Amino acid sequence: MKRRNFLQTAAVAGTIPLCGSPIVSTFPTRKTPALSAQEQDAIATALGKKGAYNEAQATYSVPLPRNDLKVTIKGEPVPIPFGFGGWVAFKKTLDGKQTVMMSDTVLLETEVNPLIDATHAAGLEVGAIHNHFFYEQPRIFYMHLHGMGDAADLAKKYAQAIRNTKLFPANQPVAGTPTSIPVQSNNNATPASGPQTGKELFDVSALDELVKYKGVVNGPTYKYTVGRDDVQIVAMGAEMTTAIGLNSWASFAGKQDAAHIAGDIAMLEGEVNEVIKALRSHNLEVVALHHHMLGEQPRTIFLHYYGRGPAVDLAKGFRAALDQLGKRKTNGMQH
Repeated sequence: MKRRNFLQTAAVAGTIPLCGSPIVSTFPTRKTPALSAQEQDAIATALGKKGAYNEAQATYSVPLPRNDLKVTIKGEPVPIPFGFGGWVAFKKTLDGKQTVMMSDTVLLETEVNPLIDATHAAGLEVGAIHNHFFYEQPRIFYMHLHGMGDAADLAKKYAQAIRNTKLFPANQPVAGTPTSIPVQSNNNATPASGPQTGKELFDVSALDELVKYKGVVNGPTYKYTVGRDDVQIVAMGAEMTTAIGLNSWASFAGKQDAAHIAGDIAMLEGEVNEVIKALRSHNLEVVALHHHMLGEQPRTIFLHYYGRGPAVDLAKGFRAALDQLGKRKTNGMQH
């Protein structure tokens, strides 16, 4: 479907508000139809990699980490799960007539324009291109791709677009091979059971208490992913939810007393500057402010941030940013 058509489809979700006004989607609340087992299998077959199906959100997603990269920030190695893992996700439109695909791809500068050409040749579209970090080497860009149609056909088109890139699962080394970043331990001793994970590197109970959510261990990192359950956001006729990229997140690397934090905050327009103030008041750096989607209603803005310091202090900054979300609708905490 041409972009003009699916922008028109998305427009029924609501009206574009004035900046700072209360924003609530007017799209009728409906349950997204499920992707069938056959559709899920077709996606996995096209990509050569099995994903995970989130039944509650009716979304099938496949992670696409760049395990071939070695990344440093300010000269210090950081693990790939810290923020260098892409993904592709599929879900039905609310009317069940089509499937929507969205993807966030992790790219070197030289890979951006070849993938643009391959994406258009495959019949898909580019939604955004931007940075997520400052100070990283090599320089990394993130490109969002999207499309809509039949689930199996979409998966084949996406596989065609990325087949000659390092994004394609068959072209990736397995995580933990010598090409990935070695994990730094808290001391000079090599743990007998192997590299430490985020569970050992961080006081996860203390962080959970501050953030008021439970995070997930991914190798040497610890990550929070928080959805926007206070508002319904629709793009291309599909409900945008946590599993298809509408979320705020915080990823921790390093160790408890000397941590990195990187993340993203998903905001309505009227929330942007209050979030910025909250992050800066906790000495977190704002590194990007941009869109991820086209034609979504209500309009959604994403802010990427980064910081260094004790993990507890960094977690307080993330929580302060979350506290700015959903205030106009709930007059308080939104979750």
